[in-house]
Amino acid sequence: MAGLVIRGVRKRFGEQAILHGIDLDIADGEFVVFVGPSGCGKSTLLRTICGLEEADAGTIGIGGRDMTNVAPAQRGIAMVFQSYALYPHMTVYDNMAFGLKLAGTPADQIREKVTAAAASLRIEALLQRKPKELSGGQRQRVAIGRAIVRHPEVFLFDEPLSNLDAALRVQMRIELKNLHRSLKSTMIYVTHDQVEAMTLADRIVVLRGGKVEQVGAPLELYNRPGNLFVAGFMGSPAMNFVKGTVRAGRVDAAGTQLAVADVKGLPDGAAVTLGLRAEHVVLGQDDAAGGIPAQVQATELLGDFSYVYLQPEGGGDQIVARADADIDWQPGQRAILRADAGRWHVFDETGAAHRPNR
Repeated sequence: MAGLVIRGVRKRFGEQAILHGIDLDIADGEFVVFVGPSGCGKSTLLRTICGLEEADAGTIGIGGRDMTNVAPAQRGIAMVFQSYALYPHMTVYDNMAFGLKLAGTPADQIREKVTAAAASLRIEALLQRKPKELSGGQRQRVAIGRAIVRHPEVFLFDEPLSNLDAALRVQMRIELKNLHRSLKSTMIYVTHDQVEAMTLADRIVVLRGGKVEQVGAPLELYNRPGNLFVAGFMGSPAMNFVKGTVRAGRVDAAGTQLAVADVKGLPDGAAVTLGLRAEHVVLGQDDAAGGIPAQVQATELLGDFSYVYLQPEGGGDQIVARADADIDWQPGQRAILRADAGRWHVFDETGAAHRPNR
């Protein structure tokens, strides 16, 4: 097993800069997820780690050794691709054994490793089938098994579940998490799906425009985002945002005055953006002070709860609230939105989170 140390990694394609000096430390045995919008550089960073792309600057250390200029096959890394990359003319057994055969591994050791990997992934019954006879989930298990048999120091996953349907993605997420527990290997996983990131990761690396925006545990990023981008990207639905102005220790926003705990230290007249998670919005119908009047635009019933979409009467962006399913909010209905003062996130004019000492 091995950890990674990445320092100052830069990458360009022609005139286009993709990675802008990435610095990361990944501990031995850690499951780290790279997440961000399309084009943020997460797959390029992964391919640079494994050597499929050459870094223009910076260093990549794996297991305490400088691997920056080492060939991919010598880095002790196995990569699982989105497209599975299985050989169609080979059986599952031969696909999993192929790399070991190239390395000159004795046949009895190959059989032992392939059988053990197949058992761990519950694909023993598929070993004599061809890829065309397998479902998408089975093909992905084979691709993962091909990586496992090599006993790599680091596993790299490049959006491996994006070709699967929703139910199968949930199942495979659970299986990947269990696999990580059993192998205790270092795993780096790339996805654009922040739900996958939240459910799989020990730590998440949020990337935007080839730069690291924030690194932390899933709940840390969800509950204490460092800036507006992370706050809006992490979580489903996205965090609600309301623009306002600090006045006498409160915030004037959406046509009302809100009590907000974290405005301490901000001067009167300071422009801020307030953030609020859907589950922290409290909906009511009374007109008492301190709430945001809004009109219901639509509702989505999702079992025991609903998402209610509302347009503030004082202007601004739409707000999403999570509500009990037994309360039937109808389009056009008037509602008052409230939240505890400590639930609001405060972002200053630069977009950075404002966190005063309480």
